[in-house]
Amino acid sequence: MPQSPHVERHFRASQTVRDIVIGMADGLTVPFALAAGLSGAVASSHIITTAGIAEIAAGSIAMGLGGYLAARGDAEHYARELQRELREVQTAPEQEAAEIVEIFEAYGVSAEQCAPAVEALRADRAAWVRFMMRFELGLERPEPGRAIQSAATIACAYIAGGLIPIAPYFVASGVTEALPYSIAVTLIALALFGYVKGSLSGTQPWRSAVHTLLIGGTAAAAAFVLAHAIS
Repeated sequence: MPQSPHVERHFRASQTVRDIVIGMADGLTVPFALAAGLSGAVASSHIITTAGIAEIAAGSIAMGLGGYLAARGDAEHYARELQRELREVQTAPEQEAAEIVEIFEAYGVSAEQCAPAVEALRADRAAWVRFMMRFELGLERPEPGRAIQSAATIACAYIAGGLIPIAPYFVASGVTEALPYSIAVTLIALALFGYVKGSLSGTQPWRSAVHTLLIGGTAAAAAFVLAHAIS
């Protein structure tokens, strides 16, 4: 009887999701705290929306720049370690070969059992170096353009998240009326964001939604209390 091919479905966009989480989480909480704090100090929705847009613009740039610098740092670290590993494979091959054995032994494979793999890796220096980078140092080669992609993803996620708690102040008749709607849409957005994140990452969507709602809601509440107290 013919069998259907085994297809493994693994999630491969963890870095992108991480960037979205970073940008969206801050975008939902920081502008909300600003708007909520100003709601107790001013009576003009125009002032709140202007301040909110300014904060979203500045925050998205700052967060995007932070993501860019972090990704560039990862790429530079990988490049330095790659050059060091290339030198070690060339100048101390026996020591590096012994490290391959140690790596396999950590997985319960004896030196005799892994000997063919060691010889195969020693015959292909490029594969040898990639193996050491991955299994000795735990480093993956960064994707080309990763720094720019990370910066753009974080910044766009921050803008998308930040507009949600500010939006009610554009349409409500007054500041007092806008605040409850801002709280409601922020909490709903946190729950939906957590659900989608859980679906993409392979975890239980509802559990992720509740988890994100609790953490994001707590952060937003703390930010609101602090902003309101200062204002």
